[in-house]
Amino acid sequence: MVQPKYHVLICTSCRINGTQKGLCYQKGSVDLIQSFMQEIEDRELSGEVVISNTGCFGICDKGPVVVVYPEGVWYGNVSEDDVERIFDEHFEGGTPVKDLMI
Repeated sequence: MVQPKYHVLICTSCRINGTQKGLCYQKGSVDLIQSFMQEIEDRELSGEVVISNTGCFGICDKGPVVVVYPEGVWYGNVSEDDVERIFDEHFEGGTPVKDLMI
């Protein structure tokens, strides 16, 4: 079993019937997942960072929402431009990105 250093949950507004609709989805969270996955590949962190898409976290005004475990750090209004910073500062630097935290 893989024991990643970080487990990243990204809201894609996925509904119980499998459809995606909602604010995080409308604001590009599916593309955001692709950016995270590309960064994992580029940095060769596939054993250390795992991505999961989720349904709604219930704080849509903060979306797209990204949650990082094991710390339980919640990031809000995350864009594709923020992904590199999260990797640089949080995953590789060990310090959460304060201005993205909610």
